[in-house]
Amino acid sequence: MNALILTTLSVALLGTTVQAAAAGDPAAGQSAWERQVPARDGAPRSCATCHGSDPRQPGKHQRTGKAIAAMAPSVEAERFSDPARENKWFTRNCKWTWGRLCTADEQADIKAYLYSF
Repeated sequence: MNALILTTLSVALLGTTVQAAAAGDPAAGQSAWERQVPARDGAPRSCATCHGSDPRQPGKHQRTGKAIAAMAPSVEAERFSDPARENKWFTRNCKWTWGRLCTADEQADIKAYLYSF
């Protein structure tokens, strides 16, 4: 009986922790979005380099020139509708921009920032 109570309490606490982490901080997300990181070629990079400083507007890839749809879900309703695709692009873009993977907190903050529009 005690194990069941402990397990239920642990799951409840874990669920709360995961939900709290997923909420994110829009101000921290904006800071991450605008953070300049020197690239290998010496030119500074940030999320805004390709996606733009206004996530409601389309962007353009710095190297390829390829158009990028607006990042704000208020403009692109399906932006974060597929978790696998979201993970793929966070992985690719964080590595290209920052030279490393984004943490779960950074991803939550960036999403909170993008949802604030």
